[in-house]
Amino acid sequence: MPGQKILVVDDSWTELTMIVTPLRNSGFDVVTAVDGEEAVEKVFKERPQCIVLDVVLPKQNGFQVCRKLKNSEMSRNIPIILLTSKNTPLDKAWGMRQGADLYITKPFNGDELVASVRRLI
Repeated sequence: MPGQKILVVDDSWTELTMIVTPLRNSGFDVVTAVDGEEAVEKVFKERPQCIVLDVVLPKQNGFQVCRKLKNSEMSRNIPIILLTSKNTPLDKAWGMRQGADLYITKPFNGDELVASVRRLI
């Protein structure tokens, strides 16, 4: 999977670093965004093979971003992993209804995240 581009979206620098590090260490080319609007822009500019998306974001939340990307012809086939602290069954059900391919709650295991990304792409 080396060289495959992953977009990671989180507004917390600490969380962003914790998500990006295992992906980069596994050979992925990682680009980042810190809010929902920037995430949408980067999807169309960078053309990632997978998106790891937080739900609680400024400007547009992850549910809105996920729905927007899955409704667009240009991005609907990009796998989206919602990686969030929102961990109720209702949150998960809503995330999957928005088109997420996988819903992972924080705290997360870096090796499992990498394995999930590999499985989806």
